[in-house]
Amino acid sequence: AAQYACSLLGHALQKHGASPELQKQIRQLEGHLSLGRKLLRLGNSADALESAKRAVHLSDVVLRFCITVSHLNRALYFACDNVLWAGKYYLFSLIMNLSRDAYEIRLLMEQESSACSRRLKGSGGGVPGGIETGGSGGPGTLGGGLPQLALKLRLRVLLLARVLRGHPPLLLDVVRNACDLFIPLDKLGLWRCGPGIVGLCGLVSSILSILTLIYPWLRLKP
Repeated sequence: AAQYACSLLGHALQKHGASPELQKQIRQLEGHLSLGRKLLRLGNSADALESAKRAVHLSDVVLRFCITVSHLNRALYFACDNVLWAGKYYLFSLIMNLSRDAYEIRLLMEQESSACSRRLKGSGGGVPGGIETGGSGGPGTLGGGLPQLALKLRLRVLLLARVLRGHPPLLLDVVRNACDLFIPLDKLGLWRCGPGIVGLCGLVSSILSILTLIYPWLRLKP
């Protein structure tokens, strides 16, 4: 968090015309913090390997694949942090993490949708507006199809918001992985974000990681 805060501060000082000496001191502090992080990579690698060993025994095949591959790539990234192409391991690890998040979101949305349908049937209600049946306009009616499509999309967004609001660990994990994604994309030159965006995303991700340490129930399991 301190390293990315220095990166964000250095970008802000540069934008506001701070003295070159102050900018140099901030860059040096960021470099020292980065070096300190790299000295701790061995412990992180061992932890990632242990996490991969535990994930191998998960019963859900999708979660088993996403989590195990993510931890293995994270271990390789930590072990090879000083090598330029090591960022590819980190990027692939984040892609696996986001794939796992998307899979869990889909499962929860299906469960929530089924629960809502059961509640509607139990109360004697039907599907509102003919969402599933296509309504009275028929599939060939453009005027009736577009509002129904917009309504379906709105309902899906509301369902997604409800699922994420009801599962804070999943919401936190999605935001953290999305923020982390900008860092390897910028380092690998796949999408130049600039030091300001990288610093902000890194700082947000670090703060969220600190929250999972302070409040372990916010950590996504398994």
